[in-house]
Amino acid sequence: MSHIDQSNPYAIGRDDAVAYLPENARTTFLRRTYAHLTGAILALIALEFVLLNVVPEPAIRGLVTRMQTGFGSLVVLGLFMAVSFVAQKWAMSGTSKATQYAGLSIYIGAWGVMLLPMLYICINVLGEPNLPAMAGLITGMAFTGLTAFVFITKVDLEGWGKYLMIGGFVLLAVIVAGMIFGFSLGLWFSGAMVAFACAHILYDTSKVLHRFGTEQYVAAALILFADVVLLFWYVLQILMSLSRD
Repeated sequence: MSHIDQSNPYAIGRDDAVAYLPENARTTFLRRTYAHLTGAILALIALEFVLLNVVPEPAIRGLVTRMQTGFGSLVVLGLFMAVSFVAQKWAMSGTSKATQYAGLSIYIGAWGVMLLPMLYICINVLGEPNLPAMAGLITGMAFTGLTAFVFITKVDLEGWGKYLMIGGFVLLAVIVAGMIFGFSLGLWFSGAMVAFACAHILYDTSKVLHRFGTEQYVAAALILFADVVLLFWYVLQILMSLSRD
């Protein structure tokens, strides 16, 4: 699973970044950002509940089949990346809040579709309905700890950007190769993706503090949401693999 492009089209000076503003402005921005992040996560949970209970089972099985075949999985991944690109551009838009919220909304919807087959397999095929909650708890604890580290240290991790970009391209190439040639990536790859997602949480939390302005809370929520769901995806993959064993 790829991570969305996270370039910031806003041109703000260092002094305008959240980390260097008065405490009241910084607190307001962070409250808005994490309120939107929480809302996005709750919206995704609600969406998955509706999809699992409303979408006909044959349709879900068809999506599972498409995502497990080489060409079908490439098409699904390509569509997801295209939607993610549009969502990010809209969320980063400085034109209107409506456009920003539309970007966040379609990104939530895209992840809702992507997660549906895996949740269906976990709950209905493996018979492990508690695994998503367990994965969510692990993800939440990891995200909270990593976020606290950045907030406490106020570290600026801008230099990580190029390495994470290179790592992202390498991991994406491995994913595509697995889809084309039909080999399982295994636990080692899921572990690498968990580490990658955790590194992105550190990087993006630092980026939100040091590179974003106070009106960019929707965009900030979107990139953090991307990190959280990516981490959840691979934590759940690991738990499902261990359950099969």
